[in-house]
Amino acid sequence: MSSPGAGFEFPSKDVSWQKRDVLLFANSVGCTADELHFLYELHPNFSVFPTYPLILPFKLTDQEVTDFYARQSATQIPGVPKLDFRRGVDGQRKLTVLKALPPTSAGRQFELRNKVVGVYDKGKPGTVVETEQSIVDKQTGEVYSKTVGSGFLVGQGGWGGPKGPSTVNFPPPPGKKADAVHVVQTNQETAHLYRLNGDYNPLHATPEPGQKMGFGGTIIHGLFSWNSSAVGLLRQLGGSDPANLREFQARFASPVRPGDTLTTEIWRMGNVEDGFEEVRFVTKNQHDKVVLSNGRALVKIVGAKSKL
Repeated sequence: MSSPGAGFEFPSKDVSWQKRDVLLFANSVGCTADELHFLYELHPNFSVFPTYPLILPFKLTDQEVTDFYARQSATQIPGVPKLDFRRGVDGQRKLTVLKALPPTSAGRQFELRNKVVGVYDKGKPGTVVETEQSIVDKQTGEVYSKTVGSGFLVGQGGWGGPKGPSTVNFPPPPGKKADAVHVVQTNQETAHLYRLNGDYNPLHATPEPGQKMGFGGTIIHGLFSWNSSAVGLLRQLGGSDPANLREFQARFASPVRPGDTLTTEIWRMGNVEDGFEEVRFVTKNQHDKVVLSNGRALVKIVGAKSKL
């Protein structure tokens, strides 16, 4: 039995970005001054950080602040009750990089293609909406990236839909010391900077939404933790070279609060295909609570960061 809404395609939407957007993203997720190819537009190897495609479904073509709630709830999925996206949080994301984005979309036409993989009823806790989003060159049809992700709509289950398949887990190897560690110190303004990329969910800017959802106040974007972990992983193992990251995924296990310290432990798994090695990781806060689980990536291993 297929899931209600499975295969439904949302209307395609144009996406665009400027070099300034690329610079802002790199700054907001923790790229450092010895990675100038992400932070300086005149660097001879100026590049888009490879996880940038994840922000484009939020940003689209806008350079101004947008109404997050209105945009998220604009399209009804057939066969599924109307869902309140104001009570939604991220579940997990898996990005596959097929081709690097150019530093600016100027002179080109790109679009977001977004289809439903499945909608799953988890009972009283809520509903999961799983989608696949692709960034595509409109003129050539070439796909630059694919992102399979899920959103969890808190308290909106119990409508009789399927529970959905069990997710595949990628735990770290038992008893093995991490091959690399990456630490990020957040502050009270971390989410305020990250949201300028185009993800203007009020949950990450003011305490009231988080209080209503049971989080006790403001929480940092799950995708900030996700992206900042990707920065550390690529820096530690891939020489900070964007071409060395093919896949990156993680599950959002628990909220991150402003001021939390995030530590990502990274393990090489040893299996290599087409030059890319499987890597697994877990990110925890200062209380040893897991905030990103199921971490897995495909990385071309070259060692610690190098100046491109």
